[in-house]
Amino acid sequence: MAEHIVSILDITPVTHNVKRFTLQKPAGYTFIPGQATDVAVNLPGWEKELRPFTFTALNEWDTLEFTIKIYDDHPGMTHQLGQLKTGNSLILHDPWGAIQYKGEGVFIAGGAGVTPFIAIFRQLHKEGKTGGNKLIFSNKTREDIILENEFRAMLGKNFINTLTDEAFPGYDHHYVDEVYLRDKVKNFRQHFYICGPDAMVADLQPLIRKLGGESIIVEL
Repeated sequence: MAEHIVSILDITPVTHNVKRFTLQKPAGYTFIPGQATDVAVNLPGWEKELRPFTFTALNEWDTLEFTIKIYDDHPGMTHQLGQLKTGNSLILHDPWGAIQYKGEGVFIAGGAGVTPFIAIFRQLHKEGKTGGNKLIFSNKTREDIILENEFRAMLGKNFINTLTDEAFPGYDHHYVDEVYLRDKVKNFRQHFYICGPDAMVADLQPLIRKLGGESIIVEL
């Protein structure tokens, strides 16, 4: 498996616990929106600690981008990423599968599970093909919402936010369950794209099949 050592060009906060990493792009490195790669920190003791992250840049950009939730409650990979500075480097491998756009449908994301959808929607928006695609985005609180303004600009009324731990005017306050889906989705004979916590994904797959979902595409 090819390895590419790339410098970090910029690190920008996105939310209180999510950061955007802008990286050098290796010559000839290509990917499809929704794809991921295995990443390691290029520091002693961390070179073999691989974790998968989804590209949030578009393939045509001159740089790569990852939008990563930092977990500082334990000394793992994302905590280490959170300590890095511009000029540090990461080790990337070749892109691989994960979610790919198969056609218009309903995207359901929980928290940082929205990251595979960022490049997909950016590409669709660039091509003027967002169409009737809908994003249902579940978060605990408003401050957890990743790229809220950008998603609103791309999707308008088809960007639906629900908060599970906070009631706030203008936002739904509900778990994504059967009652909620029946209210928000009128046609279940279409694609469903799901990414989020394991329990959320496990609950939604049989539920969507029960409701008649045509196909279910899950981030693994």
